Amino acid sequence: MKVLITGGAGFLGSHLAEAWLDRGHDVTVLDPAGDLKVRHLRVNPRFRTIRESVLNREILDGLVAWSDLVYHLAAVVGVEHYVGDPYQVLTVNINGTQEVLTAAFRHGKKVVFSSTSEVYGRNTAVPFDEDSDRVLGSTRTDRWCYATSKAAGEHFCFAYARMGLRVVVLRYFNVYGPRLDQLDRGRVVTIFIGQLLRGEPLTVIGDGSQTRTFTYVDDAVRATVQAGLRPEAEGQAINVGSEEEISIGDLAARMIRITGSSSRLIFVPQDAVYANGYEDIPRRVPAVRRMHELLGVRAETTLDKGLEQTIEWFKRP
Repeated sequence: MKVLITGGAGFLGSHLAEAWLDRGHDVTVLDPAGDLKVRHLRVNPRFRTIRESVLNREILDGLVAWSDLVYHLAAVVGVEHYVGDPYQVLTVNINGTQEVLTAAFRHGKKVVFSSTSEVYGRNTAVPFDEDSDRVLGSTRTDRWCYATSKAAGEHFCFAYARMGLRVVVLRYFNVYGPRLDQLDRGRVVTIFIGQLLRGEPLTVIGDGSQTRTFTYVDDAVRATVQAGLRPEAEGQAINVGSEEEISIGDLAARMIRITGSSSRLIFVPQDAVYANGYEDIPRRVPAVRRMHELLGVRAETTLDKGLEQTIEWFKRP
């Protein structure tokens, strides 16, 4: 099988490329970013990277025509982008998805679309079922541009599905693991790890009572591979996540315990970090029945084990 992964040089994409190569398939990554996270794969003759944007229509069309299966992971991600450059978030995420779906429809290729738990917004009825309401804040709040861009992408996916395109939408819940972002930026896990490794206090935004579930990358990749293989998943939105809920304050304390660090917790006001363009969510927990039944995958990695493996990876020289 020939697999195309847009955004494949990123964290999740690099692990997904690895998984398909391990199965003996050909993988092409389309990504304008550097290849640091996939450099170890370049020795495999079945692997290639093309350093170009998903918005390059000519190159994208040729790659989709070559492929048997398309994973669309390319997106502008990260809270710093939501509140710092909403125009870029909306442009790349919405227009890029349209380009991928148009090419896939033209050539009759299946698409697995990478969406997010962000689409549920601030809905308080947890766990989030895939058909749960989306509850978003004002469009004047930049924080919601990412959720809006991904929801628009989902609408395009389902519109094309009505026209016959084979498509699966995966909503990821806080995937983490080795090769996750840079230290000190992006996501709470890497921010905490950077502070821990320097022996600094862990900065918890707000009072730390907000809860999340975290999905180890190996579990997320198994679900993602199966989404590409299983016909019964087509036309569906599927949560990909763990049911192990934890508060951010407890997450910080647990990471201190795992590392044996002498770091302490400090609590900082939200507006001291994100100014006025951010709004936090009190709880975010997925219903995972579809992941179990349609993909045949369960989150098997405990949070302790996943954090240990992630921290050890970042400790490497």
